[in-house]
Amino acid sequence: MSEDKINPELQAEIEAALGSASLENLLDENPEQRKRGEARAIKTGVVAAIHGSNVLIEFGPRMQGSCPKLQFETLPNVGDSLEFVIERKDKDGMLVLSRQGAIQKATWDALEIGQIVEAMCTGTNKGGLEMELANHKAFMPAGQVELYHVADLTIFSGQKFACEVIELNRKQNRVVLSRKTVLQAERKEKQVETLENLEVGATIDATITSVKPYGAFADIGGIEGLIHISEMSWDRISDASKLVKTGDLVRVQILDIDHEHSPPKIALGMKQLIEDPLVSTMGAIEVGENTTGKVTRLAAFGAFVDIGKGVEGLIHISELSHQRIKSAKDAVKEGEEVTVRVLSVDPTTRRIALSLKQAQGEDGGEDAPTRDEDPAIRKLREKFGGGDLKGGIDYR
Repeated sequence: MSEDKINPELQAEIEAALGSASLENLLDENPEQRKRGEARAIKTGVVAAIHGSNVLIEFGPRMQGSCPKLQFETLPNVGDSLEFVIERKDKDGMLVLSRQGAIQKATWDALEIGQIVEAMCTGTNKGGLEMELANHKAFMPAGQVELYHVADLTIFSGQKFACEVIELNRKQNRVVLSRKTVLQAERKEKQVETLENLEVGATIDATITSVKPYGAFADIGGIEGLIHISEMSWDRISDASKLVKTGDLVRVQILDIDHEHSPPKIALGMKQLIEDPLVSTMGAIEVGENTTGKVTRLAAFGAFVDIGKGVEGLIHISELSHQRIKSAKDAVKEGEEVTVRVLSVDPTTRRIALSLKQAQGEDGGEDAPTRDEDPAIRKLREKFGGGDLKGGIDYR
């Protein structure tokens, strides 16, 4: 029996979801039916005949199989060449086949492991979804519901969807289903088509699959791309989760496709599809005018000033004072209200150059910052009565 257990990860997931229920009893009474984790072969065969409820398929002179008619939306013609999933061999050596991704109308007697069926979600519990198919109760672990984590499973209540039978025990009337495996198969099929049609600059709908400190990953049709945090909004943000959450549907633009990796690395952007508020605001700013603003932050090369509506301009250190200063903090401090002159506006680079000293006039005005007095000059001033020191030679 040990050789026919499901893969350890899925086994642990079901055990955690079902609590004290015995997983051994969930295994089918015919364990040779299918070993979990073992890939099912896909083979091309020719329709030989349609007999009763089955379509008979020839794979060669010594290899025949049958596929239920229910798996075909439209019955094929004799001689058609089609792909089939080989599920197993029956006791007579005939291959039991299924159509890849086909959704079958579930009947209890015909239910099999690996079968794709349509089931109804009737409710939720701590471990996952309560399901119903063929008038029997079934269970879907939370980790098998979606490709990504879903915090609120109640959104699936009352829905019908395709899922795979991953465990079956008729004696205990227990069925375990997975929607995730069906979605994974669909995603893999879409991946090739998506990559063929992707173009830089194109816009596409995407589903957020995970949110990280540096951005968010999004599914764009079987393949994931990264929306870097700097490409999510025109505003400066430090937390991507403030804009998106797992499961959100967003519109994105393809910024770059790096085919040197497998699968390719795809860079996505959200902000490119909305108007940059700074550009429209910049249009109302005139070069040469004086305006007031608040110092937002200091840097080695100058100070940034918010001049209204979230628009920041830079006062280069050379434009902070009429005196030579070593640091921006020698002239201004964060939070200080200042009057500045607009030197230049560049919407393309989103940069505004400001000047503090030019707004103060040629000599800086009465309130202009002055350079610290040299200690030697201060001693001379005290020696000669504290007045202004004048240069020159007295020839009297």
